[in-house]
This record gives sequence, C-alpha cells and structure tokens, in this order.
Amino acid sequence: MGEAKRRRDLGLPPREKEFTLPKFNKEVVREKVRKTLYKYPIIPFLFYGFAIIILLVGVFSVIKYYK
Repeated sequence: MGEAKRRRDLGLPPREKEFTLPKFNKEVVREKVRKTLYKYPIIPFLFYGFAIIILLVGVFSVIKYYK
C-alpha cells in the first residue's frame, strides 16, 4: 500500500513537499557564455545573419501579401 493511500485511509492530509527553485548564478552563466563565444567566435555573426534573413523574409512576405 502506498503512502498516499495510507494517509488517506488514516484521514491525514497529503504530505507537504519541500519545493525549492534551483539557485541562478549569473556569474557562472556569464562565464559559460564567454567561454563559448571565445571558443566559437562565429556564433554572433550566424545569429545576426539569421535574424536579418528572418526580418527580410517577413518584410517581403508582408509586401507580397498586400500587393
């Protein structure tokens, strides 16, 4: 018999679980991002390239839609 059934049969409320969010350490994340960018310096160029392509495709599709 599981604990939940046993507590229900005894008339006890469900057990309270301790819930804690994991700690977010900005310094650790910042160091990981810097290491990745130093290891792969092409990433910013790829990101901005994709962003510009998506922007241009969106503008052209809006222009094409309203023609």
